[in-house]
Amino acid sequence: MMTVLISGATGMVGKELTRRLTEKGYTVRGLTLGKETDLFHWNPKENYIDPKAFENLDAIIHLAGAPISEKWSENYKKELHESRIKTADLLFEYVQKYAPNLKTFITASGSNYYGTFTSKQIFTEFDSNGNDFLGKLCKEWENAAFQFEKLNSRVVALRTAAVLSDKGGMLKKLMPLVKLNLASPLGYGKQILPWIHLSDLAEMYIFALDNENLKGAYNAAAPQIINNEEFTKSIVKSMRKTLLLPKVPAFILKFMLGEMSCIVLEGSAISSEKIQNAGFEFKFPELNPALNDLIP
Repeated sequence: MMTVLISGATGMVGKELTRRLTEKGYTVRGLTLGKETDLFHWNPKENYIDPKAFENLDAIIHLAGAPISEKWSENYKKELHESRIKTADLLFEYVQKYAPNLKTFITASGSNYYGTFTSKQIFTEFDSNGNDFLGKLCKEWENAAFQFEKLNSRVVALRTAAVLSDKGGMLKKLMPLVKLNLASPLGYGKQILPWIHLSDLAEMYIFALDNENLKGAYNAAAPQIINNEEFTKSIVKSMRKTLLLPKVPAFILKFMLGEMSCIVLEGSAISSEKIQNAGFEFKFPELNPALNDLIP
């Protein structure tokens, strides 16, 4: 079986992917900023990675990146950029030195690649990136990944929607509010909210790892297209609670969150046809079964 190195191995997706790959017999190595003894240390700010992480390495899955759900100061925008692009560049530098025959490089990317705005268009992988902050960030993120093609590595980018999990992310943050009947749609509620179950996302990474014919960008979002209001109502129903409050006005969210408010106030649909046509099957293609699996 392959030996796989995962950046961001201690995050929500990284932990789930590590568990599944290990169960399937892969040798999994994780990178950590901390001192975990079972992982390999790296410090991107000092341009350092433990060279032992690259011994007899077959593939890298690059998940590292600061969360976009924090308020965007200019310094934090720099952190969002460096934690994605600089880390990919550092991996490329080390692969050139210690694993020049790397077979596969798979990177996370974002569904905001197409821009953070609301439209009736359903975006496919053939559409260009958006001209806003997140659109440009995702484009540079992917460009940093595709430089591995210079080493004849196969490169895959998964443009990932909001990940639903009971272990972290948006759903875990919303559940306490729903329990208190304090959840409500955001803004005008009709903005599309692309989403994917954590289980499907982890399996998609494994699918990309196992299928040598896969290369390029793929949208990692469930086939069902829903808007913010529908999403909120579905969570409330799944938890057997009541939607009591009116929609949160957009101006309040803009005041509280600043520029970052665009990720909750805007959103367009993205198509999952390309990955499905490649043979991937979603376990949770629809929201209600996904929520029933995650909410006790």
